Amino acid sequence: DLVNVNYNVLKNIKGIGEVKAITILCAIEFGKRVLSKKDLINQITNSYDVYLLVKDEMTNQLQEKLLAIFLDNRKYIIMKKVIFIGTVNESGIYLRDVFREAVKCNACSFILVHNHPTGSVNPSMQDVYMTNSFIKMGKILGIYLLDHLIIGNDNYYSFKESNGE
Repeated sequence: DLVNVNYNVLKNIKGIGEVKAITILCAIEFGKRVLSKKDLINQITNSYDVYLLVKDEMTNQLQEKLLAIFLDNRKYIIMKKVIFIGTVNESGIYLRDVFREAVKCNACSFILVHNHPTGSVNPSMQDVYMTNSFIKMGKILGIYLLDHLIIGNDNYYSFKESNGE
């Protein structure tokens, strides 16, 4: 579980001191950056692009995370930002926080991504309600939700794909 290891955990392992713990954490971070595909994907053309973009940072997490990917009118990525970090089974998500960020970066549309720490990609009733709320508010503001993905263990669920769009 190296993704979630921290300095204190490493330092408490026999034979690992301060310098070695910091070196290990640096190596882990370097590995994350090398594996990251964010530099390879500039334009979102489908749900799988989104999955490739975020899967490394959204899997094997102990808490739910909500990430928003803000796009220009040609679906090029303007910004990717973690909006909320919740508990093991929920996150307190507010529409205003996501739309505030969208307005700040002058986004035309956005994609929501959140993980399920259990590994399941099945949407909950709250996930469905939240998605519908973002769609309605996006129509009012002219900043459209293009998709909402749930990331699990080596899999994803796309609301857009499941609705046949």
